[in-house]
Amino acid sequence: MAPAEDDISIDEKRVYAGSAGRTDAYVATGSGIVRVSLSADKIGAFDMVARDAARDVAVLARDERADSVVAATPEGLSVAAVGDDPAFEAVDDDPAVAVGAAGGRDGVIAAREDGAIERVEFEDGGTVVASTARLGTVADPRAVDGALVAAADGVYRIVGGGLTDVGLDDARDVAGAGMPLAATGAGLYWLGNGWMTALKGAADAVAADGDGHAMAVADGDLLVHSAAGEWDDETWAVADLPVDETAVALGYGRGVSVAVTDAGTLCVDAGDGWRHQVVGVRDVNGVALAVVE
Repeated sequence: MAPAEDDISIDEKRVYAGSAGRTDAYVATGSGIVRVSLSADKIGAFDMVARDAARDVAVLARDERADSVVAATPEGLSVAAVGDDPAFEAVDDDPAVAVGAAGGRDGVIAAREDGAIERVEFEDGGTVVASTARLGTVADPRAVDGALVAAADGVYRIVGGGLTDVGLDDARDVAGAGMPLAATGAGLYWLGNGWMTALKGAADAVAADGDGHAMAVADGDLLVHSAAGEWDDETWAVADLPVDETAVALGYGRGVSVAVTDAGTLCVDAGDGWRHQVVGVRDVNGVALAVVE
């Protein structure tokens, strides 16, 4: 495993964070949740903030109070306020396999172990469930993002209070911000006049920021979308990561792209190339980014 690049002192990191702002990346793993502090592409401190297995993680943005980070775990959903000392609290006991922001300010979409897809709304404090509404059931849910759900039997879109089957098969991940994207066992697809092929080959992960930027993992390569308005194979280029490892979790934050590898290395790009830090975890299942300051 390669060592971290561009090592800087704690004082330098604090100075840089003061001018560029801080974003925290929450990495869901089989051994818990690791929080990694970022300031643009400078990687700061990282620590384990939850020690229970997490299958997925999402950030719930809020207007006038601290954002929340929500984890899907084998024991149910758990929630913590974004900040210097996040303390995760269990909010239900229904095993969850995936979670994604619902598009509003008070709730998430949760995919349960039994295939149920639910909209879970939280009270103002962010750690108490106010309501749970069942939207439908899918076979072997795998990922949730925005209004899209990835499942073994295809991609579903949340419409009103239910689910609509929008096609494909063996969907492994989805990106619901901006152009809808789906990673499947047969390739990466974008939604035009029906699902259109962007890349052929087994695609395992995809993420987008809603502003024309996107990343995907296909046949083990990390690919970055490079052309606004077009989505075919010519608009994707293989990224030159600084480590010879496979990216398994992708995310976007304020001006940054993040890819976490199967070996537990977090890579971040703020527009000037990738930097990385080994964070010492395996069994990586997801990543979500929260603006702290």
